[in-house]
Amino acid sequence: MLMIPVRTLPAILAFVSLSLTLMVGCQPPQAGGPQPSDKGDKPQTEVAVAEPPVDSPKVESPEVESPPAETPPMLTAPVVTPPAMEKEAPMATEKPAETETPAKTESTEAADPPPLPARELFVGWEKPRLALFLTGEQHGYIEPCGCTGLTNQKGGLNRRFTFLNQLRNDKGWDVVALDAGNQVRRFGRQAEIKFQTTANAIKQMDYEAITFGPDDLRLSVDEVFVAVADEDPEKTRFLAANASLLGVTPKYRIIERDGLKIGVTGVFGDGRRGEVANNEVEFQPAVEGLEAVWPELEAAKCDLYVLLASASLEESREYARKFPGFRLIVTAGGAGEPTLQMEKIEGTDAQMVQVGVKGMFAGVVGIYGDHAEELKYERVPLDARFPDSDEMMKLLANYQQQLEALGWDGLGIKPIEHPTGREFVGSSKCGECHTTAFEIWEKTPHSHATHTLVHPPERFEVARHFDPECIACHVVGWNQSQYVPYKSGYLSLEETPLMAGVGCENCHGPGADHVAAEEGAMMLSEAQIAQLRKDMVLPLESARQTCIKCHDIDNSPDFHNTGAFEEYWKKVEHYGKD
Repeated sequence: MLMIPVRTLPAILAFVSLSLTLMVGCQPPQAGGPQPSDKGDKPQTEVAVAEPPVDSPKVESPEVESPPAETPPMLTAPVVTPPAMEKEAPMATEKPAETETPAKTESTEAADPPPLPARELFVGWEKPRLALFLTGEQHGYIEPCGCTGLTNQKGGLNRRFTFLNQLRNDKGWDVVALDAGNQVRRFGRQAEIKFQTTANAIKQMDYEAITFGPDDLRLSVDEVFVAVADEDPEKTRFLAANASLLGVTPKYRIIERDGLKIGVTGVFGDGRRGEVANNEVEFQPAVEGLEAVWPELEAAKCDLYVLLASASLEESREYARKFPGFRLIVTAGGAGEPTLQMEKIEGTDAQMVQVGVKGMFAGVVGIYGDHAEELKYERVPLDARFPDSDEMMKLLANYQQQLEALGWDGLGIKPIEHPTGREFVGSSKCGECHTTAFEIWEKTPHSHATHTLVHPPERFEVARHFDPECIACHVVGWNQSQYVPYKSGYLSLEETPLMAGVGCENCHGPGADHVAAEEGAMMLSEAQIAQLRKDMVLPLESARQTCIKCHDIDNSPDFHNTGAFEEYWKKVEHYGKD
């Protein structure tokens, strides 16, 4: 949410330990050398993996002897306590440093210098008459995900809650929180629970207005309505000028604070309309919806009009030009980090703030003057300077408990067939022949990747091994992009203990046919057996592509540095059969 959820220690990026060889008939490698061939030729740079079979025999449910199904011991990862922080650190007013976030990498040794401090905030600001707290595009990331550790990650409801409270309580600012939408990704029962969790958090943070993103509107309207509705219709905070749920969600809000009137509406961009196939949502073209709402907003004689645009950057600019009364556009458009400064939209008095992606940033707009004549802006990364909150930790724990109670069936998750049509056997079975490679794997964090979800090294109060978006990258036999298990893949520590950890078959593919052939469970020609062995071979470059399915740019950014893969490979280098 919660892409993907790899929560191992930084050392898990000893990445290619996934690629344990299952290849039979290989000779031991020469010292420092790559993969030798069956003929004793000089080794080539490849390791073993499953690729779609080429004229390979299909085995009909072979009887394969497996090791006893004993649940491995729970390996408790060490608890990492974040360094103590000065409570007022985010609010300092000295000259800012050059860097916003720590630059520490996963491969940094203990002797390396400490990361640079986070950039100080609100330098030169006087207390604003009113502050707008701007977020959006959470995209399911209710907490950050990845291998780099919380110190090097941004985003999450915990930090957002803490920062907002610091502004209100520690600094004494009057703050109005607004959101540009897209709370979840995907659809289905887990996304609905995540939307409900986010809606509860938003209520606790006292947001005044939130518009809808396309992923929000792909959910069941009944589920979304239950999450966003309030007993008092006047307090329903989700709104849009041109998208309505059951005809009851408001189209705009007038917010009055300290003598200032702020008019807020949301718009669902026409370019995003094709992303929502939900007949229960009542849509209008964007301009048509804004034309209907604007006269009512204008009649309220607000000091500032704000448009929450779930739209592309260009669409957001277009709406500002067509409706010049909006002086502040908060857009969900843009593909990366928000700009450091507000964008002045040519031909208008409007300025535009981007919210960024995955809820990593919050924008703060300070309003000054009797009629909001002056606006100041600060882009704030939600980094480790903002400690966790008890309130949000309780919400996250409740979210995981709901997933556990429902189980895979209750979440609508059914095992699918692997593209090869083959089944998994577990790393222990591989280790019966590939003993050296198995011993190397056992010493890597990948071997106990599942248990870092059972006993997380950080935020250890909340276990995450019942969360499909987390477990997919921490076990054998799951599709990491669809968050579903393959048939014969991991189901639970009790049912499938041999599939715990990130093991051989994560890279090499399911090995049941290969094992059955080598154990003589079926009659095959030498050519067929050789083909099954070949199917398990993985060139090193293909291993890199397999690894980044989980260790993507967000979860493991340092792995994408030049030369990083080669360095990590050295730590787990292994070849063939003993």
